Amino acid sequence: MTAHYLGGAERYEGTDAMDYAIEAKGLVKTYRGDVRALDGVSLVAETGTVFSLLGPNGAGKSTTVKILTTLSRPDAGEARVAGYDVVREAAKVRLAIGCVAQKSGLDPAATGRENLILQGRVYGMRGRELKSRAQELLERFGLADAADRTVRTYSGGMQRKLDVAVGLMHRPQVLFLDEPTTGLDPQARHNFWDLIRAIKAERRTVLLTTHYMEEAYFLCDVVAIMDHGRIIAEGPPSRLLKEHFDDVVLELPREDFGIDPATFPLPVLLAGDRVEISTADVELALRALLDRGIPVRHLQIRPRNLEDLFLELTGRELRT
Repeated sequence: MTAHYLGGAERYEGTDAMDYAIEAKGLVKTYRGDVRALDGVSLVAETGTVFSLLGPNGAGKSTTVKILTTLSRPDAGEARVAGYDVVREAAKVRLAIGCVAQKSGLDPAATGRENLILQGRVYGMRGRELKSRAQELLERFGLADAADRTVRTYSGGMQRKLDVAVGLMHRPQVLFLDEPTTGLDPQARHNFWDLIRAIKAERRTVLLTTHYMEEAYFLCDVVAIMDHGRIIAEGPPSRLLKEHFDDVVLELPREDFGIDPATFPLPVLLAGDRVEISTADVELALRALLDRGIPVRHLQIRPRNLEDLFLELTGRELRT
């Protein structure tokens, strides 16, 4: 069912709830009377897919997740997770989901196994089922050798693995991951991506919030970019890039550029120690650089990426 895509608001009408693990329509949330955190958010996530919420701080991602996980109630709109209404059937939603917060909720004084056992007991698991499930997850996440060590002795990557294992202990249909790879080194992050792909392969649905654009691009079936409480773009990452861009980016050292960006005939972005030039005609851009005596010995050409789209849609100026 992922061969084609329609926007969240369009797909919500008339869909079979069993086809979608997460559905939301017209969510509104206001704080302290005048702060509109959500302003009509609609989205759907298919069962067995990875869906990502992207957005700057204050965009509404956390509020959306709080509503979908029953930690907050919307002022207007409706949402269903795993087929259950998040307001009227909140208890059923909680049994059907797993949540991994940005900050670890593990007990550092307990062992990895003990953390898993405690989580299972909270969800009513007992006896052989409880112990076998804990051992299964310890082996699956490569933590079996450290199972009886206290969590405070785990590396950051090991702790994040255990966080996810705890979230999966009761076999939830939907897993919410809030910036799960923040602070991990590149190798640990890529290992974590493999774990998320394995979770998806089990037909579980993952809703991921992240600030790593490459993470969203390579992991997610659908991304939704939020700003000011609204979803401003939604769809498969590659499709979104094709819809919004028909150009490439030329990158060169800022020290080589040497002129006022406002005098250059193409859009210029000053990004730290480099200059980025947007163009659909590379030959034209090269001619403009050479005509102004700008060296191109360190020039790089790259296609547009998800970070470019994010910055453009959330309002970053091209000329600074």
